[in-house]
Amino acid sequence: MTANDPETSYPPSLYAATAHDIVARASLSGDDRADVCIIGAGYTGLSAALHLAEHGLSVAVVEAERAGWGASGRNGGQLHSGQRRDPHWFEERLGNADSRRLWALAEDAKALVHDLIARHSIDCDYQPGLIHAVHRARDVEDEHAYVRSLQDDYGYAAITPLDSDAIASALGTDVFYGGWRDAEAGHLHPLNFALGLARAAEAAGARIFEKTRALSIDSGPTKSVITANGRIRCDNVLLAGNGYMHGLAPEIEKRVLPINNFIVATDPLPDERVAALIPGRECASDSRFVINYWRITADNRMLFGGGENCSPSFPNDIAGFVRPYLLKIYPHLADCRIAYAWGGTLAITAHRVPYIRRVSPGVYAGIGYCGHGVGIATHTGKILADAIAKGDGTLDAYANLPLPPFPGGRLLRTPLLAAAMFWYGLMDRL
Repeated sequence: MTANDPETSYPPSLYAATAHDIVARASLSGDDRADVCIIGAGYTGLSAALHLAEHGLSVAVVEAERAGWGASGRNGGQLHSGQRRDPHWFEERLGNADSRRLWALAEDAKALVHDLIARHSIDCDYQPGLIHAVHRARDVEDEHAYVRSLQDDYGYAAITPLDSDAIASALGTDVFYGGWRDAEAGHLHPLNFALGLARAAEAAGARIFEKTRALSIDSGPTKSVITANGRIRCDNVLLAGNGYMHGLAPEIEKRVLPINNFIVATDPLPDERVAALIPGRECASDSRFVINYWRITADNRMLFGGGENCSPSFPNDIAGFVRPYLLKIYPHLADCRIAYAWGGTLAITAHRVPYIRRVSPGVYAGIGYCGHGVGIATHTGKILADAIAKGDGTLDAYANLPLPPFPGGRLLRTPLLAAAMFWYGLMDRL
């Protein structure tokens, strides 16, 4: 089957058009039983399913659409070092020991992605290297101080500072004032990575039910996940729906908000043009609050993400929405045709830290990765699997992260976030 078969279709994107071995999986019909029922077949759910099955537990995953259908199959494909917040932010709130532990866990997340790709022969075009570009001159010294801190205090030698000339050479544009390069971060084809995790989980014994939306959870002593056409009775439930929770856990949803992000990809570019853009083929992102991010794909396209909204719908013309962000950084790409344009829904928290918790006895959650999901979400799946299967305490490293509810309640929190995004967008331009 191919990505164009109606029964296996994903939302149109470059990733769907270049996905490997998409297969249709059966929906749940009737009642079933598992040690663990996972809601959501993205990175967290698929990684958890794989690791739980490797621990010898029976696992059922219910997915409202297709494996990797949501943010896991539509994101920018960037594998970052660290958490979404930098270590100094954690030091101020949790102390040095917890900050170092969270940094180490993020390093484990990168290593896990590499290990899974190698161990399960996942063909997802992994390419090393990430560049962070600073868009205001006054911020360069702070960013370079951050680099020195990671080198000296955290022993991270893979990061190096870039001045204005170096970043212009690295990114093929003169709009940035400096930045840094992380040689051990990188980028990949996110949908192919997700599909590879799904195949690995099934090979280990996990069952994935597609087109099976979870409608409610009975979290009593005997737990059940109820769907339209059946239920799964289980001992443990893992919530891994990220931006698609749909009323399943109101207390969690107060602290996790879905937002939409948008990406375009050009026609393939000649090799000489790619060499003038990003000669090292690293991925890149900038220092704006509403982040721009981009990279050259394996088939020489410029893939560029820019702009967000928190509306229930996407812009009618996504290419027209994103193109101005692209041309602000690369005006010399004005002649390039946009071949693909798509959007996706991710989940954020108020402080941009993930919601990774044991919610109640037998109920776990891993959501809200705030743009760092390739590594952190995949690793969260393993952390939650280890907690369920063998009582491993690594999960507790995330227990003290501040996760306040968004202000305004259900009716006002989205308009308030939209106003905040508008305000920070203005600040980005100053």
